[in-house]
This record gives sequence, structure tokens and C-alpha cells, in this order.
Amino acid sequence: MENLRLLSSAYKVTTTLLLTVLGCVSCLPLDDDSVCTAEELAKYSIVFTGKWSQVAFPKQYPLYRPPAQWSPLLGVVHSSDYNMWKNNEFASNGMRDLAERGETWTLMKEIEAAGEKIQSVHGIFSAPAVSSGTGQASTEFEVHSRHPLVSFAVRIVPSPDWFVGIDSLNLCEKDHWKEQVLLELSPHDAGTDSGFTFSSPNFATIPQEPVTEITCSSPSHPANSFYYPKLKNLPPIARVTMIKLKRSKLGFPVPQSNMTPVDNEIEDTISETPLDCETSLWSSWGLCRGTCGHLGMKSRTRYIHLHPANNGTPCPNLNEETECEPDNCI
Repeated sequence: MENLRLLSSAYKVTTTLLLTVLGCVSCLPLDDDSVCTAEELAKYSIVFTGKWSQVAFPKQYPLYRPPAQWSPLLGVVHSSDYNMWKNNEFASNGMRDLAERGETWTLMKEIEAAGEKIQSVHGIFSAPAVSSGTGQASTEFEVHSRHPLVSFAVRIVPSPDWFVGIDSLNLCEKDHWKEQVLLELSPHDAGTDSGFTFSSPNFATIPQEPVTEITCSSPSHPANSFYYPKLKNLPPIARVTMIKLKRSKLGFPVPQSNMTPVDNEIEDTISETPLDCETSLWSSWGLCRGTCGHLGMKSRTRYIHLHPANNGTPCPNLNEETECEPDNCI
């Protein structure tokens, strides 16, 4: 009997220890690959390049009121506890203001609040607006080993709620910082406005939809300004390049003028996107004109919705005639 009690006690102790160990599995640290052990601070230059040209994006390309351009860039250096925006998730009020109107105040307050609450933000950076579809803006920012992620957004102007950017790019590779990063950017829809074209009026999306990437076939609506059904992929509408600044012997970043210019390092290829002619439906047939007792002629017309570009399919005939019996003949 005494042996049975001892065995029962040992079983209870073993079970308790096993449950304790299993319960702590979720408390174990993540894979070491996710921990940045590089030097505490690093400084980068960032160059945003707009590639939104009429040759690459001929459909409804905005030439005036306002012409194609980019809002100021707003970026943040942060840890994995924060997201400025995320694909397939709802945009915050601050991201909505940036994507719809290019206003950054609310988003900056959101970033500052996140930094104060959970210490997830190391710093905010910005670059000036670009006054044309093709152009550059640049600035510098600092990353920290506990805050190695970079996010930013730039509004496409004009547009309903479209923007480009990156979400949580990790510049740290275990024990060192990346020397250079180059990314081609695609347009995104913030999910807060239902417009299809660059110049669509403000029409709120209710209920709000998640952030999604815009492609040549999605949204799959012919009126969409980025709808190019013959393409497999849209050409990149922008590019971002980040270069780690070297340090002098005194520990200060080497001036940007000593760096090799970004444009000399990467050769751009010009994308010529073909745009087929689009016409309206035929009008109704007109009156049959002619002499009674003889065949007459009637006609119908259509007009051009979209002129072709870059060797796209040319427009068909816009007028058509056919024989008919003259009207009002007895």
C-alpha cells in the first residue's frame, strides 16, 4: 500500500513538471534569425523615384488639373510591434488621410502615440513632394538594432485613395546591416474610396475595404485607370533605393556627395505599354434616306472612348452605312 502511495505521488509530480514545461513552450524566444545583432545604429539615404510616365501608363494619364505627381513621402523606423499599413488589412484613419488627400498630420500623431505606448517607434522621416510623375525626392534616416524595420507611403496624385510604399522592410541581416536595397513599387488601393479613375470624385467606400495591390486586371473593370488586360504585370510605377552611409574614422556619416549617384548604378528600362483603341457602342440606325421605289441608305455612328498609344490596336471605322427601304413611302 505504501508503495502505491509513493508511485501515485511520483506520478503527480511528473505530471505537474510536464505540464509546466509544456506551458512554457510558448514563452521560449523566437528563432535567433529574427534578432538583430548588428551595430546599434546605422544611417541610410533613401531616394524615391517616380516612374509614372505617359509612355508606361498611357490610359487616362493626367496631364492637367492636376497633372501626374507625388505627395510628400512619410516614413517610420520601427519594430515588429507596429505597422504603418499592411496589405489585406484595414487602413488607419491616418493612412486614409494620406492616401485620399496627401495629409500626414493624423498619421504622424498615430505613429507618435504608438511610439509612446509600446516603444515600437525609433523615428519618423519625410521627403518632399515630386511635382511630376517622373522625378526624385530623397532624405536620410537612422535605424536601430531594436528598431530595424522601415515603412513609408507616398500618395499618387491625382487618385481616389491610391498610394505606393513599403511595409516593414527589415534592413538588418543577423549581425550586419544591408548595404543597399532597391525595390520596384506597385500601386495600392487604401480601400477607403470607391473611385475607378485618377480623377474620380470623392465617393467613400462603405463599409471600408482592406488595403489591396492594384494590378493590370484587378479591379477588373474597364474604367479602371490601371486596367491593361493584355499585360501580365503592370510596369513599376515607382522605385525606392536605400544605401547605407559609410562612417568616417570619427564616426560621422560620409556626406551624400561622396556617394556614387544612384542613377549611375541602375540602368532604367523604359516600359512602353500598348494601349488599344476603345470605342462606344453603335448608335441606333438613322432614318432611311432615298427616293421612293429605290433602295435608300441609313447610317449609324460610334465615337472613341480611348485613343490608342504605343502601337496599340488602332481605332475601327466610326461610321457605317447599309441599304434600306426609304421611310414614309406608300
